Amino acid sequence: MKKLVLITVMTVFGFTTINAQDVEFGAKIGANFGSLYGDNTGNVDPILSIINFGFYAEIPLNEKFSFLPELMYSTQGFSIDDRIKALNYLNLPLMGKYYVTKKLSLEAGPQIGFLLSTKGKLENVRDDFKTLDFGVNFGLGYKLDNGLNFGVRYNLGLSNINNISGSSDKLRNGIFQFTVGYSFF
Repeated sequence: MKKLVLITVMTVFGFTTINAQDVEFGAKIGANFGSLYGDNTGNVDPILSIINFGFYAEIPLNEKFSFLPELMYSTQGFSIDDRIKALNYLNLPLMGKYYVTKKLSLEAGPQIGFLLSTKGKLENVRDDFKTLDFGVNFGLGYKLDNGLNFGVRYNLGLSNINNISGSSDKLRNGIFQFTVGYSFF
């Protein structure tokens, strides 16, 4: 795992030094609409979370393509019987962007998530979930000339995050994200 993070960081810095004059850095904030999908999730309801924020670098590769690494704090989760379970992740999406027009882009790429903490009503559910979460993102972005940008994305969880002792159910995150960002340089 440490090797994967090190390789990712080196790749990002490698791209940054190659195209340093064109790299945009920014911050964004948004809302998540998340739930779990998989085995025995019929009584699982989605939740709306206002917490989704972090930083990004947009590294142009040519006129149409960019590499977009991000570091995002994300509160995800679900509800069972009106009891909310919040899963707090530090996510590292590594997105590719294709500009359909000068302002509109399609985005896709893998994501690794590190579970930081959990919150459940009257109970600690931290040990019920695995520490790592892998997924893939698909989305749309729209960037204004003044640096303001908007995004909508779906994170399709690929890894089983269930760590409940004695349970063979496979559970995966499924998150719709809506963000507003600003490129500051």
